[in-house]
Amino acid sequence: MAAMDVLLYIVGVLVIVLGLAVSIALHEVGHLVPAKLFGVKVTQYMIGFGRTLFSVRRGETEYGVKAIPLGGYISMIGMFPPARPGGAMRNASTGFFNTMVQDARDTSSKSIGEDEHRAFYRLPVWKRIVIMLGGPFMNLVLAIVFYGIVLMVFGVAQLTTTIGSVSQCVLPAASTATTCSSSDPVAPGLEAGIRPGDKLVTIDGTAVTSWDQATARIRDSAGEPLDIVVERDGQEVALTATPLLTERYVTDAEGKILEDANGDPRTQKVGFLGIGPTSALVPQPATAVLPMVGDNITAVVGIIAHLPQRLVDVANAAFGPGSAIPTGRSAWWASGASPARSRASRPCRSPRGSRACSASSPRSTSRCSCSTWCRSCRSTADMSPGLCGRASGRGSRACSAGATRAPSTRRS
Repeated sequence: MAAMDVLLYIVGVLVIVLGLAVSIALHEVGHLVPAKLFGVKVTQYMIGFGRTLFSVRRGETEYGVKAIPLGGYISMIGMFPPARPGGAMRNASTGFFNTMVQDARDTSSKSIGEDEHRAFYRLPVWKRIVIMLGGPFMNLVLAIVFYGIVLMVFGVAQLTTTIGSVSQCVLPAASTATTCSSSDPVAPGLEAGIRPGDKLVTIDGTAVTSWDQATARIRDSAGEPLDIVVERDGQEVALTATPLLTERYVTDAEGKILEDANGDPRTQKVGFLGIGPTSALVPQPATAVLPMVGDNITAVVGIIAHLPQRLVDVANAAFGPGSAIPTGRSAWWASGASPARSRASRPCRSPRGSRACSASSPRSTSRCSCSTWCRSCRSTADMSPGLCGRASGRGSRACSAGATRAPSTRRS
């Protein structure tokens, strides 16, 4: 088994190297093709750097592979124009960059020979721009192709109309309980006889085509009996379930919990059966590829645009007023408490603390509330969505003891 793991690891490394080499090769093709179309003399097309492992000459161009597959290049004559006629030449020894520029000009002039009319710098500006942008354009084409393969062949995960889980009882969204008690109401879905693996067929005579459709109907029917037909083991089974009015989190289209003006999770009273869906990869049509690529580009641009503000937020979190709370021995002396007691009992002082839970600061970013107790959310954790949670009910991998993970926000 260990030998097989090693073999798979080696195969994975080779696949990554091969994929990287192919990506580099196609990127350089994006430069090569327009250069040749515009008549520029291309002397080399190389994948990688360092020592040449293999090369072959076709016409005036040498095509080859080098030892280090971390890049590539095409060599065009006249990449750097000569100094302007009559221009005063500065001594190259006055600076490192001056030396580099002069060396580049000298090397470029030696490569031209009798083909100066085919030099890169002889081209109009717009043609030079086309050649230089050919590589990035090829990367964009590759992204579209890869997105097309992922979306159309493998598909994207979507919720299905098949039941994946059935709750045993109904708990409020903010409940901290991890198990059902005798006082908790039985989940209507369980009481009606719905089982994991059942596929929703109709609700009150209306065909169910999506999980969101079923969820909307269930949430709007609190206290109203619903005639539900499910497919079980190839046969249709008729059931009757009455959604229970209960408190659930308000989510957006992506399932993210919305917050009010105070930063607390928003809740609402809706009908609830206590059933959750399965998910499956669903192939997408070709028309979904370009919008997906556009969304990804927009998201990347948004991250870059907000990066300066994020850096400011990080600086404020690390060095702002919220980080000035005394810790360690100085904190014990200032409070007059013993070290053990201080670590165990001091609550968070600020809703915006450091990234790590300590004896005097909340666990993470802006989602700590003033009732949060530190030390990795133990015992009385009360952090909002995605972190620890009594207040959120969603739980966290960092929580223990008193933290809990309440019913999924996608349950109905």
